[in-house]
Amino acid sequence: MTGRLYVIGTGPGNPEQMTPEAHTAVAEASEFFGYGPYLDRLALRPDQARLASDNREELDRAKAALERAAAGASVCVVSGGDPGVFAMAAAVCEAIDHGPAEWRAVDLVILPGITAMLAVAARIGAPLGHDFCAISLSDNLKPWNIIENRLSLAAEAGFVIALYNPISKARPWQLGKAFDILRERLPEETPVVFGRAAGRPDERITIAPLARAEASSADMATCVIIGSAETRVIAREGKSDLVYTPRFIAGESR
Repeated sequence: MTGRLYVIGTGPGNPEQMTPEAHTAVAEASEFFGYGPYLDRLALRPDQARLASDNREELDRAKAALERAAAGASVCVVSGGDPGVFAMAAAVCEAIDHGPAEWRAVDLVILPGITAMLAVAARIGAPLGHDFCAISLSDNLKPWNIIENRLSLAAEAGFVIALYNPISKARPWQLGKAFDILRERLPEETPVVFGRAAGRPDERITIAPLARAEASSADMATCVIIGSAETRVIAREGKSDLVYTPRFIAGESR
């Protein structure tokens, strides 16, 4: 007998940004695996078990959840944002790929959520209105030289870039280095959006031109969006500025 494994995202942190599908999964599951602060966002019943672990133990968490689901339990793995964007869905799939055969028989349900870059973009306008990409600056799971190469190529290709995991106490220099790389390839007036805790009470959204963007404006709760050469800022008297990337971008003549 096999159980069911839900993988959900709680959204950026505002309870209203968690999807109805995810709420239904929470109501149906009996055991919850996740990083403590993400589990804290759920109003669990007394009969529902909460199994918190450190944010750096994603693969072990996935394996533990799969073991319980394979044994017949109804399990929910909880991420922030969208579980498929730098989060637990990939860890669960990796565990299934390399795990015992019975894990492949588990009824796996991955539910989409609202990821940080979408929440930040909605707060500021439409910076993701044309082609964009997302890059994590954390080098815990990939070498820094790969990150540098991706930043360079994405800027040269004209993508708007959303940066996840921009800075931490262990990695205080990487966002500044990323800005240096981008300054070599983008206009100095390119808008940079620092979106911290979008949708939560401690939200802080600021804009700076790339030439004056400071790494100290971000922390691990911040998603940083760097515009392309086409991204524009609309100044509005008495209201917050808007940032958007036009839907039409003229190509070079060949």
